[in-house]
Amino acid sequence: MANRMFIVHEHHASRLHYDFRLEIGEVLKSWAIPKGPSMNPGERRLAILVDDHSIEYGKFEGVIPRGSYGAGLVVIWDSGVFEPLGDPAAGLAKGRLSFRLKGKRLKGEFALARLMGKGDGKQWLLLKKQDEYADPTWRLERALTAARVKS
Repeated sequence: MANRMFIVHEHHASRLHYDFRLEIGEVLKSWAIPKGPSMNPGERRLAILVDDHSIEYGKFEGVIPRGSYGAGLVVIWDSGVFEPLGDPAAGLAKGRLSFRLKGKRLKGEFALARLMGKGDGKQWLLLKKQDEYADPTWRLERALTAARVKS
């Protein structure tokens, strides 16, 4: 499997959330994660499947103007290499996608699992798998603070 990109946008819209994007096919498949991703395997994060975005959108940082869909500040929170474990299109269709991330903040194996019997099928969970990068004490707030100190 070829390596592809992943992007996590920190999106200050009507509510702060994180847009998790994986390059699959010719688009960025995208999930909104209200509480942000986690390196703690004990934390399951709700991930709502949203519209696909163009590959070029992965480089976007800036302000989406008021009155536009998704209005607010968008910054790249993390980016790097997305390595599918298996066929990503088949995984999406089955509702279970496993992959490795090689980013600045997010590293190691993860999975996205669609919640069955929940509404329109757009509700998924982002799961960190137990591996050498797993951190049961990891907290998003701590990761943000560490990043600000390094800036």
